[in-house]
Amino acid sequence: MKMRFTLVTIIGSTLLLFSGMHQLHAQVVPKNWQALDPSADKVLGISLQKAYDYLGSKNKKATPIIVAVLDSGIDTTHEDLKNILWTNTKEIPGNGIDDDKNGYIDDVHGWNFLGGKNGQSVKRAPDERSRIYHKYKAKFSNPSFDTNTLSNADKALYTTWKKIETELNFSDEEKDQLKYVEMLASAFKKHDKVLRQEMNVASYNRETLTKFVPTTIIGKEAKLGLLSLHRLMQLDEGELNTYTIAQIDEYIEGKTAAFGAKEKLPNDERTLIVRDNYYNFLDAYYGNNDIMGPTPNHGTHVSGIIAASRNNGTGIDGVADAVKIMMVRVVPDGDEYDKDVALAIKYAVDNGAKIINMSFGKAYSPEKYWVDSAVAYAEQKDVLLVHSAGNENYNLDSITVFPNANLAAYKKQASSFITVGASSDTLITDASIAADFSNYGKQNVDLFAPGVKIYSTLPGTNVYGNQDGTSMATPIVTGVAAILRSYYPSLSAKQVKTILEKSVYVPAASAPCLLPGNSSISTPFSRLSKTGGIVNAYNAVVLANSTGNK
Repeated sequence: MKMRFTLVTIIGSTLLLFSGMHQLHAQVVPKNWQALDPSADKVLGISLQKAYDYLGSKNKKATPIIVAVLDSGIDTTHEDLKNILWTNTKEIPGNGIDDDKNGYIDDVHGWNFLGGKNGQSVKRAPDERSRIYHKYKAKFSNPSFDTNTLSNADKALYTTWKKIETELNFSDEEKDQLKYVEMLASAFKKHDKVLRQEMNVASYNRETLTKFVPTTIIGKEAKLGLLSLHRLMQLDEGELNTYTIAQIDEYIEGKTAAFGAKEKLPNDERTLIVRDNYYNFLDAYYGNNDIMGPTPNHGTHVSGIIAASRNNGTGIDGVADAVKIMMVRVVPDGDEYDKDVALAIKYAVDNGAKIINMSFGKAYSPEKYWVDSAVAYAEQKDVLLVHSAGNENYNLDSITVFPNANLAAYKKQASSFITVGASSDTLITDASIAADFSNYGKQNVDLFAPGVKIYSTLPGTNVYGNQDGTSMATPIVTGVAAILRSYYPSLSAKQVKTILEKSVYVPAASAPCLLPGNSSISTPFSRLSKTGGIVNAYNAVVLANSTGNK
C-alpha cells in the first residue's frame, strides 16, 4: 500500500501510470490545494487556515503532542523535518546503553523494527501471501495429505492456502504487461542517461527539462523522447527523474518476484538481518535505531504532510503546528510483518504517542491476533490510530484488508481506529471527486481526505514533490486529529474520532463522482464512506471548542 500504480490500456498496449486519474487538467494546481477552503477557494480542501484563524480568535494555545508514524523511514536531515522530530530525552545518544531501560538501545528519535544489531536494515520483503504459501506448501501439497483429518482452524487455513495458490497463477496478459513496463523503463533510462550528461546534473524535473536547450542531435532526441514519456505517464511537472526511475524499478522488482513466488519464496531479508524468533512475541527487543533506513521516501512524505515546520518560510507547512514526529520503521518494500506492526504500536504507546499514523496495509494477516492485541492496548491507553483504506479501488464492505478495526480476537470493533479514503477535486480531475484508486465502503471506511497531488517533503535536504494515495490522505486526517489533541488536550481519542466524523464537509450531491476503479459508473460520494464526507479542520475545531474547551 505504500505506493500506487495503475495499469491502463492505451492504443492496445498496457502503460504504467503513476497518477491514474481521469482527464487531468492542464492548469496549475496549487501546491497546498488540500489546505484550501471549499467555500472561499471553491476547492475541496480541509479549510486549514480558517481553522487556525478560529483558534487564534479564541486565544487557544497548543500543548505539544507526539505523533508516531509507522512507516518506511524518515530523512532526519530534511530542512522541514529536523526540527519536528521526537527526542527521547531519557536516552543519551550514541552511548550504546539502554538508558531508559525500555529494551531499545539509543532509541533517540524512534525505532527500526526492520534492523539488525549490526546496523543493517531490511529493504525488501516478500508479500504476505507468498510467505503463507511457502510456509504450508510442504504440508498442503503433499500427495498423502488428507483434508478430512483437519481441525476447524486448519480447515480455514487450508482454504486460505488454496486461495493463495490460485492467486499465484499469473496470466500471460499480466506477464506481457510487465514486459511492456520493462520496455518503458528501458526507454526512460536511455533518454535520462543522455540528458543527465548534457545537463551535467544528477536530477531534474520536467520543468527544468522543458527549459533546457540541447546542443547535440542525440540530446534533442532524448529530450523529445522523455517529454513524450512524461505526457504518456502523466507524471507531475515537479517529479524528479530519480524518483520516477526508483518507482519503476521497485514496481518491476516486486512484480518479477511475485511472478516467481510460487516456485520459490522471494529472498526474505528479515530472517537474515533481524534474527529474532519471529513466532515468539515475547522476543520483542530486536532492531536498531536507524529510523531513516534504506527507503525513507514514503515515510518522509507522510511525516511532512502531518507536521513539516509551519511558518518557517521554507518548503511546505504541515497540517499540525505542535507535533513531534516519532518514526517507527516497520514498512519495507513489500508487505509489513504482523509482529513488527504490533510491537511498533506498543512501542509508540509506551513512549507517549497520542496518535499513530499507519499508511500501509496488505491482503493477508496471519498473526492478526498480535495486531488486534496492540490496537486494543492503544485503545486502552487513549491513543488514536489512523489507517489508510488502501489503493486497490476495493469495496471494503466485501473485501478485507489489514490491519483494520475489526478486533476479531476480542469480538468487537475498535472505537479509536479511523479508516481513511482518498478524495480529489475537479481542479485536478473533472470526472470525480473521489480518487479513482481509493478503497471505499459505507460500513468500513470512516471518511475521506485529499489524497491526489499532495505536495510534501522527500528525502534530500530540501527536496519536495507530489505523491498520490490513501497514504497521503491518512496523514492529513492525522494532522487534523493532532490539532484537536494539542489545542483541546482534554479530548479523548474516542471523542476526537467522533468530532472528526461529525464535522466532515459533505460535497454537494451534484458533485461529479465515479465509483473508484470504474469510469462508467457514477455514484453519490456520500455512499463511499460512513460519513459521506471529507475531513474539515475548521468544522472540527469549532465542534471541539464546544466539546473539549477546558
